[in-house]
Amino acid sequence: MKRSRIASLAVFLFFTTISFSTFAQEKKNLTLTEAIDLSIKNSKQLKSSAAKIEEATFALKEAVERRLPEASASGAYLRLNNPNISLKTKSSSSSGGGTTAETPKPSQAVYGILNASMPIFSGFRIKYGIESAKYLEQAAKLDADNDKEAIVLNTIDAYNNLYKSKAVVDLVNENLQSARGRATQFANLEKNGILPRNDLLKAQLQVSNTELSLLDAQNNWKLANINMDLMLGLPETTELAIDSASLQTSVNLKGVEEYVQAGLQNRKDLSALGYRKKAAATAIKISEGEKYPSLAVTGGYMAADIPGVLSVTNVINIGLGVQYSLSSLWKNNSKVKQAEAREKQVAANEELLADAIRLQVNQAYQNYLSSNKKIDVHKTAIAQASENYRIVNNKYQNSLATTTELLDADVALLQARLNYAFAQSDAVVAYNRLLQSAGLLTGSTNK
Repeated sequence: MKRSRIASLAVFLFFTTISFSTFAQEKKNLTLTEAIDLSIKNSKQLKSSAAKIEEATFALKEAVERRLPEASASGAYLRLNNPNISLKTKSSSSSGGGTTAETPKPSQAVYGILNASMPIFSGFRIKYGIESAKYLEQAAKLDADNDKEAIVLNTIDAYNNLYKSKAVVDLVNENLQSARGRATQFANLEKNGILPRNDLLKAQLQVSNTELSLLDAQNNWKLANINMDLMLGLPETTELAIDSASLQTSVNLKGVEEYVQAGLQNRKDLSALGYRKKAAATAIKISEGEKYPSLAVTGGYMAADIPGVLSVTNVINIGLGVQYSLSSLWKNNSKVKQAEAREKQVAANEELLADAIRLQVNQAYQNYLSSNKKIDVHKTAIAQASENYRIVNNKYQNSLATTTELLDADVALLQARLNYAFAQSDAVVAYNRLLQSAGLLTGSTNK
């Protein structure tokens, strides 16, 4: 019986371990296009931007609704005490004496009032309020588009970092296998008395250092993988397999001035400032509109009932209402000046951003040119490091080079290969950064 329970427990633990291992090692092939789509879909920043657009849309609706009539209703039910009411009236009679009327004693009163007002003219405040709300709604939409481009570029950068971290793991692991093979070979030579023990220790030390480098590389890769999972809204245990072909793209590079002009025309943040500038201009007109009177059609209905005393129904009124604040003649000027100052601020910010766009495009353009040059340099460096390792290895085989020189040549070759792999992917990121600075990233990545 005891053995049966132990066997059942072992089977349970076995399948539990299998299930957990399968879950922990869930893998997903991921292209750059898929990564961008997932990041846009699950971006918390874009959800916040969508909420801001919704807020601006309802602000516009509120501005439009100011054209609609204003209506209010009020009423009350009152309980009364027994008031002392004396009605004194003059009356003529045959006896020449006065008459005394019976005094009413109301105990309650009810009244209701309904008022409505339809604006006809409000100093253009409603008109310009709607216009300003439209501009701000457009600005909110452009802000969301600008956030989307930033998220796309951030995804490309994170995708590149994940690719680079995995490339480091693969290359260091490959180098580790080579170092272990060399250490094994040196151990056999040392046993036969052909190789000094000092050279064997150097080879073994390189194995240890490479193992430490591999641990660091694996840790960086895992962190980059988790960061990418969180960005894409995937479980943190998902292992992403990067498609290196996604980081290879054909580029038709234009002149830097074309990218500058594209940035000034297509950048969403600059366009959003343009709409905010228009909204600031309409705010001046709204402030100036307070100098004018307001005109509205008014109407109302009233009914009241005091039992035994008074009953009023069907009291309807309609007419024109005019409202004018005389204090606006000497108070409104400061509001106008404040609105003009805000417009100047937005205009200055617009000019500052235009200058910043010019600088960003030129920097991104030069960085991309530099990235391409680095690819050529690192490609040449690989050929040089390979040839250097071949020569040093031949010398070492003929006892013309030391073990240290051989190990240094091996490390130099590994570094050259890493630099070349990184330079290629960094060039893709640099080109996309150029597109983002010119306001062209979203269109290019959606193709």
